[in-house]
Amino acid sequence: MKNKNNTHIRHAKGPFAMTVVYSFTGAAILASIIFSLLLFLSLDENLWMKVLFGSLAVIFELGKFFAWYEFGERLSRRNISASFSALFFYSVLAAISIGGSIGGINSATNTAHQHVDVQQSKISSFNLQITAIDKQIALNNVAAEKYIELNRIATGVARIQRENAKLRKQQVALAQQRDSLPNTNQGSVFGLIGSIADGLSIKTQDAQLGLVIFLSVLLDLFAAFFVGLIGEELRFTRNLAKSKQTKKTDNNEQSETQQTALTPANKAQHAISHSEYLFQQTIAVLRNGDVRCSKKAVANTLKIKAEEVDQIFIDLLAKGFVSKKANHHFTWQGESA
Repeated sequence: MKNKNNTHIRHAKGPFAMTVVYSFTGAAILASIIFSLLLFLSLDENLWMKVLFGSLAVIFELGKFFAWYEFGERLSRRNISASFSALFFYSVLAAISIGGSIGGINSATNTAHQHVDVQQSKISSFNLQITAIDKQIALNNVAAEKYIELNRIATGVARIQRENAKLRKQQVALAQQRDSLPNTNQGSVFGLIGSIADGLSIKTQDAQLGLVIFLSVLLDLFAAFFVGLIGEELRFTRNLAKSKQTKKTDNNEQSETQQTALTPANKAQHAISHSEYLFQQTIAVLRNGDVRCSKKAVANTLKIKAEEVDQIFIDLLAKGFVSKKANHHFTWQGESA
């Protein structure tokens, strides 16, 4: 949004935007913790050591993101030395976290590779047996041709045919077992690793390591970005609330100043001016004969209070503008009195 001077006006993010930000931040932090746990939990098989290393991984991950948040807080306060110390701690913890993520992702990838390799090994074993049976059948066929040349069809050839029939049944059974194995599809990740290896003309292991490092660093940067975004938003809303409070205080002080300006001397001057104005107005209406010379008539004409009318007539009487009869009624005497 822009104001009249064509400058952008910063507004606080709404509930929906902040819900999305907190969701992404929580998901990124949780993923980073899980990948670090995959590495730290594999360091020892003892249950208590697993608990210890797992707690250490969680502490490192949460401490890392808090150090990044604290870096933004200190930088906003222009505390450069403290900002560098927070950045140093974040860098150390981030290096440990990225190493843990690399180890965790790599471990998960290697486990998947091992599963695929086991399946491929089983398939290769069945293929070797089927190939061996094919070779045996081929050798039996060669022997059968020799028996045919020797006119021993009834004995040798019949026996070889029976043996080949058994071998073919065995071959079919092996093929069925091979085809019944679970699908060994390596998935898109392994396909991506293979494509990277072919494109860069490097080993598959090197391509896998490069991809794992890239994903680990990207995950850490993604989480750090949203943690920094939350910190910036909290600082903005805090400063906005402080600005509103300051503005409200200034307005109250200004109002108090204006009220103070009317007291005590200014208020007295203001009261004198008002009384003088009513006094002159009373003289004017009485001089013109617009109203009769009585308190009630003057009060009704000028719309003033009874106390003010009493004070006005006291002043009129003191200055000789009016006189008071024995019945306490007033008579206009005029300015010559």
